[in-house]
Amino acid sequence: ILILVFVSRILVRALWHFHYKKNPIPQRIVHGTTIEILRTIFPSIIPMFIAIPSFALLYSMDEVVVDPAITIKAIGHQWYRTYEYSDYNSSDEQSLTFDSYTIPEDDLELGQSRLLE
Repeated sequence: ILILVFVSRILVRALWHFHYKKNPIPQRIVHGTTIEILRTIFPSIIPMFIAIPSFALLYSMDEVVVDPAITIKAIGHQWYRTYEYSDYNSSDEQSLTFDSYTIPEDDLELGQSRLLE
């Protein structure tokens, strides 16, 4: 609704100010070529300043860590998550695994974490 009001206001204002009876011979509008070029170039430069550091971070995250301190495998299910710590093996050579269920808002106490039990 806000967009409709905004566009309608601009349309009515344009119709009111550029009515043919008020201005039968319209003024010649000189195009500002310089400002149009600047308004085209600057918005295209801004994403480049954002993209260059982002690509550097993206490619640095893809590097393989030689000796990780811990390995965590997170598996997302529909209503919960399963976490596996493969570095901590039990006596029967299985990795440490636990499920994390979301606690309903009604059961939360003040300061309690909602996602990890």
